[in-house]
Order: sequence, then structure tokens, then C-alpha cells
Amino acid sequence: MPHALADSQAALNALRGPVRLRTLTALRWLAVGGQTLAILGVHFVLGFPTPLGLCLGAIAASAWLNLFTILRFSPQRFLSDREAAAYIAFDIIQLCALLALTGGLLNPFSALIIAPVTIAASFLPLRLTVLIGVLAVAGVSLLSLYHLDLPWRPGETLSLAPVYKAGVWAALSFTILFFAAYAHRIAAESAQMRSALAATQLVLAREERLSALGGLAAAAAHELGTPLATIQLTAKEMLHELPEDNELYEDAALLVSQAERCRDILGRLSHHGDAGDAMHDRIEVAALLREAAAPFIDQPGGPKIRIETNSMDGAPEPVLRRRPEIIFGLRNFIENAVGFAREEVVMTAGWSADDLSIAVNDDGPGFTPEILTRLGEPYVAARAGARSLSGRKGGMGLGFFIAKTLLEGAGAEITFTNRQWGDAPAQTGASVLARWPIVALSADPIA
Repeated sequence: MPHALADSQAALNALRGPVRLRTLTALRWLAVGGQTLAILGVHFVLGFPTPLGLCLGAIAASAWLNLFTILRFSPQRFLSDREAAAYIAFDIIQLCALLALTGGLLNPFSALIIAPVTIAASFLPLRLTVLIGVLAVAGVSLLSLYHLDLPWRPGETLSLAPVYKAGVWAALSFTILFFAAYAHRIAAESAQMRSALAATQLVLAREERLSALGGLAAAAAHELGTPLATIQLTAKEMLHELPEDNELYEDAALLVSQAERCRDILGRLSHHGDAGDAMHDRIEVAALLREAAAPFIDQPGGPKIRIETNSMDGAPEPVLRRRPEIIFGLRNFIENAVGFAREEVVMTAGWSADDLSIAVNDDGPGFTPEILTRLGEPYVAARAGARSLSGRKGGMGLGFFIAKTLLEGAGAEITFTNRQWGDAPAQTGASVLARWPIVALSADPIA
């Protein structure tokens, strides 16, 4: 489990970054321009005396660092996590120095210290985000104690009650922590979703390639059938015309036998092809369930798998279009059920004239309440003693996410529940229900 979580965090960090130097440089130029306008406006427009030289010196430090990085590195360069954290840490220190010269937390622009922390939380890993947040809170704390007076009218000093200063400190500190946690959480969920969707696309592409290979095999078998029949016919004629004592008789007999073997092989390939085979593209509900459960039926030491079908309104069993994503999605749910069933997994299918429902039920421990509320999310790791989301202990939920995504893409509505199993009220098992409108799955009639 720790290894699985570490691998998951590493994958998320890879998706979360890296960030280009150009991005942070552009943000710093915006900060330099805004700070310069604010200082000059306060000093010359409002007429409030400020330590102009020191303030412009702090701003010049940021501008100098930007120029240095532009001249030293390519703007397209990707920063490592530590480099990006150092870059943002400098911005926080520079902003704190500028605020210390202009009133500390009494300066209304002190709220800008939230910005670099939020930016860091959006692409840095948790450890570095925490360090950036701690640095910002430490800067706010020092600003509450040590700062020059807020620029004000000449001869006057703006003095506020200590309780107000404490309130500003508390508000900024809590806001920094909240924004950091919120931005990091949103970025993490976004990275998880991108990773899981990429995995889903890869799985579906693999299934489609397998189906395409089957179609190519069927087409090849069809195209090769005619020349192979000609070869076999010619070889048989040669065999009949040659006397048995002729040295070519054995070669002709071998040619006939090998041609028959090739026809058998091509016949098997044609039966497994998908493309161009209208009958193979059609499948009944019971056959769909058997195909999805095929890898787990009669497994040594595994649970018994039972398939039940029924019509809810007397409608005939529908004939569906064979879709690899439906078979693969159901197979993932069956794998999970088999991994936790005690003795039996029951697959039930019911249909009416309007819809089709397929349920995968098992007599295992069921889903724990905390897992049940998050089923279908990617990278939901099972806790100790809890039911795994992938049919294996330590699973990270990608199996359920992929299955749910594939089936919902095929028009299904998915429901996860625990249901009573047997006559004992206390005995429950897990149940996954998929429901489709019949029109979304029905195969076209054969012309």
C-alpha cells in the first residue's frame, strides 16, 4: 500500500508540472510593473512620503533577477520543482521587504502575498507547497511586528489598535493556508482525472486494436480462401495422376495435406474476426455476460459464477451490438467481485421493451461506507481491511474508474450499492448495476 500511494503521488506530480521559466518570468514582470506604479502613485500623486529609494531598490532586485534569468536561460526551459519553489520564495521575500518599508500589514496591498502561495500550490508537490506556505505565514508574522509606518499625510501618523493588527495577521495567515490547500486540492484532482482518462483511452485503444486485428484476420481468411482452394484442387489432381511409385507422389500428398491444414487455420481465423462479419457484430444478452465473465469461469479455487437472465415485461431477449468497451467494463466489475466473493458471484440481466439492466453481485464483505461514497473516482486507495476498488488489495481505483467511464460512454447509468445476500439480514454483498436504454445498444437488423 505505501508503495502504491507513492507511485500514485509520483504520477500526479508528473502530471502537475513542470512549469516553464517564461510563465514565472511573465508573472514577475507584472508584479514589478504593478509595484512600481503603486509606489510612484503613492509618493507623487497622493503626496504621501515614502522611502522611495529603498522601495525602488527592492523592486529593482526583482527586475534584475528577471533580466538575469532571461539572459542566462531559455524562456522555454522547464524548471524543476525545487527551482520553481526557490523562484516563488524569492518573490515572497521581496514582497515582504517592500511591505515592511510601506506599513507592513496595514498596507492594503499586503493581501498580494496570497498570490505566490496560490500559484505554488497549483503545480508544486505538497511538501514544497507546505514550505512556501510556512514561509508566507512567517513573513506575515514578521510584518506584524517589524515595519515602517504606513505612508500617510505629512505630519500625521495613521495608528490603529493592536487588536486590529492582530485581526489582519490572523486573516492573512488563515487565507494563505486556505488558498494553498484549496488550490493544491483542485490541482491534484485535475491531475488525477487527466491521468485516469489517459489510462482509459489507452485501454479502449487496446481493445479497439484487438478488434481490428480480428477483423483483419477475417478479411485475410476470406481473401486467401480462393487461391488456397485453387492450390488444393491442383495438388489433388497431381496426386491422382501420379503413380504411387513416382518420386513426386509424396510431395503432392504433402502439398494436399498442408493446403487442408491452411484451410482449417483460415477457417478458425474467420470465426474470430469482427470487421465485416455481421453475425459476429451481434450478440445476445446471455452471450454478452458469458463473454465478459469467460476469464473467471471455472477458475481453480475461485468463486462460482452464476448467470441469470429474465424479461421484465415479456419482451424477447434483445440482440445487441458487440461493443468492446461494454465487455471490458463489465469484465472489470466481475474481476472485482471475484476478488472479494466468498463463494459466489451472480450476474443478472433483466430487460424490457425500453431498457436493459445488468447487475454484478457477490457475497463478499461489500463496500465500506467511506469507499462507497467515492466509487468511480480515480486513485481511491483502499484502506486496511477495506474493499479494494480494483479487485486486488492495495488497488488505486483505476479499474473501477475505467469501467465506469467506458460504460457511461456507452450510455449506461452506473449505481454502486450493498445488497442483502441470502436469508440472513446481516449478510450483505456488493452490487454494481448498469442500466441502458435498449435503443442505445440494439443491433441493426440484418438485411
